[in-house]
Amino acid sequence: MLVLVTYDIPDNKRRTKLATFLEGYGRRVQKSVFECFIGLGEMKKLKVQMEKRIHLPEDDVRLYWITADAVPRSLTLGGLPPTPPPKCYII
Repeated sequence: MLVLVTYDIPDNKRRTKLATFLEGYGRRVQKSVFECFIGLGEMKKLKVQMEKRIHLPEDDVRLYWITADAVPRSLTLGGLPPTPPPKCYII
């Protein structure tokens, strides 16, 4: 499943901390937008870990679940389309 994570965080330190953390989960497609191909279990862990990095009264973080059948129907202008990471890497 594709999870689109967007955020508006006014504090530079918290915003940087969250962005750095999210880089371990998915691809940054805009300054405050990440595409993460993760399962439901990982999604629950992600939510708990994100709550530790933000200040709820000030920060606005949104997670949008996009089903696998909807991903091919997405339209991308000026960037790479949402693409799941490879199933394995050869080193």
